[in-house]
Amino acid sequence: MTAALGPVDLLALFGHFLMLSLLAVGGALSTAPEMQRWIVGEQGWLSEQGFASSVALAQAAPGPNVLFVAVIGYNVAGLSGAAVAMLGTLLPSSLLAISAQRWGRKHERHLAVRAFHAGMAPLTLGLLLATGWLVIEPMLGRAIGSPVQVAAGWALVAATVLLSLRTALPPLVPIALGAALGALGGV
Repeated sequence: MTAALGPVDLLALFGHFLMLSLLAVGGALSTAPEMQRWIVGEQGWLSEQGFASSVALAQAAPGPNVLFVAVIGYNVAGLSGAAVAMLGTLLPSSLLAISAQRWGRKHERHLAVRAFHAGMAPLTLGLLLATGWLVIEPMLGRAIGSPVQVAAGWALVAATVLLSLRTALPPLVPIALGAALGALGGV
């Protein structure tokens, strides 16, 4: 059931998701009950079944959890609904992250900023190791991957950690390279 929403309704959808994004401390999924209340109960744009199916479909698909927002937006108003829902959800956190990064660069010589960076480095590396373990562990216990694939996976994790420790290279660069290798069948 895709409603033909006009510009005012699309603006309302954008604004509501923008507001919810500011409340999404536990991730976008933590705001699903309010999305459901507003979209199903107040606006009547989706049925209970349609909303639940949208969330279930998005959660079953590979990719980040926030994709359920696009599916709900799509089921409400097609591609324009998906676009405004995602933009409303992602815009505040993106602007906050960009602002914080710029502020941090501008004040990188301050003791508090240096201490923050020093404290976050081990946390970031720990998260990289934990993510590596989550990706590789199923191969160990279920014989999904060959010993060469498991070793290659650990080598990629180690290379990512070492590059993060020894260079100013953002961790996303070696992670993206690892993903490309995996897509090509390397790991």
